[in-house]
Amino acid sequence: MTRPEPQYPTIEQTIGHTPLVRLQRIPGELGTPRGNVILGKLEGNNPAGSVKDRPAMSMISRAEARGDIKPGDTLIEATSGNTGIALAMAAAIKGYRMILIMPDDLSVERRAAMTAYGAELILTPAAGDGVSKGMEFARDLAERMQREGKGRVLDQFANPDNPLAHIEGTGPEIWQQTGGRITHFVSAMGTTGTITGVSTYLKQQNPAVQIVGAQPEDGSRIPGIRKWPEAYLPKIYEPARVDRLEYVSQTEAEAMARRMAASEGIFCGISAAGALCVALRVAAEVRDATIVFIVCDRGDRYLSTGVFNA
Repeated sequence: MTRPEPQYPTIEQTIGHTPLVRLQRIPGELGTPRGNVILGKLEGNNPAGSVKDRPAMSMISRAEARGDIKPGDTLIEATSGNTGIALAMAAAIKGYRMILIMPDDLSVERRAAMTAYGAELILTPAAGDGVSKGMEFARDLAERMQREGKGRVLDQFANPDNPLAHIEGTGPEIWQQTGGRITHFVSAMGTTGTITGVSTYLKQQNPAVQIVGAQPEDGSRIPGIRKWPEAYLPKIYEPARVDRLEYVSQTEAEAMARRMAASEGIFCGISAAGALCVALRVAAEVRDATIVFIVCDRGDRYLSTGVFNA
C-alpha cells in the first residue's frame, strides 16, 4: 500500500491562525467574579514574531499579483521595528531586496532581526528640530528615495492591503475563536492597520462590538503605540471604526509587561501590555463581557532596553 505524500507548509503558510488565550491571574476581581473573560491574541507566534507578519505578506503578495512589483525589485519602507522585521522576512521569502528606514533609538534586537533577514537598514535621527523627526523623518526619507528611483515604497500607512490582512485574517479568527461572543476588542494604535481591519470585520458580524484603541499619554514613548501629527496621520485610519480611545502611560505599560511575564507566562512587548491596561479598564466597567486584546509581539525584542530588569 502506497503511503500518501505528506503535505508540508511553507513558512508563508504559517502566518496567522495564532492562539487566543484566557488570562488567569491578572484580571482578578475584574474577571470571573464579574462574568468577564479577558483573552489575548498571541501574535508573537507568527514566524517573524509579530502581528505585522500579516500585513507585510499581504502588501508584497498583492502588489506582486497586480503586477506592481516583481521578484528582484527593491522595496523601501519606514518602520519603527515590527513591520520592518516582517517585511524583511516576506522579502526574503519572495525574492526582493528590502531597504528599511528606522529611527536610531529603537532596540538593537529589532535592527539585528532586520539585517538577519538580509534587509539593508538606514537609521535616522530619533530627535531633531521641528516636526520632521523620528518616524516622520523616516517616512519623508522613504518617499524621497522613491522619487529618486531607488525603489518602491509599500507605505503601510496608506496601503489598503494592510488592513485587508486583518479583515480577511485576524478578524475572522477572533470571531471564530470566541464563537461570536466577543463584546470588546482592544488594540494598540500605530499604523492603525490592525484596529481598522479587525473593526471592519467584527462590526460586519455584530455592530454592537466595541472597538477600543490604546494610545500613549503625552510625553510617553511606547514602541508600537503613538499619536501622529495631523500631517502624518495614516491614510488607512478610519476614526469612525474606533468607538473609544484610551491613553496609557509608559510607566503603566512597562510595569504591565513585567507583570504579564511573571504572572501569566506571556512574554510580550510594551504596546501589548498597554492594550491589556486598557482591557482591564473596560473590564472594570462591564459584566459578562468577552474582551479580546492583541498581544502584538514578543518581549525578547525589548531585552536590551532594560524594561524587564526593573
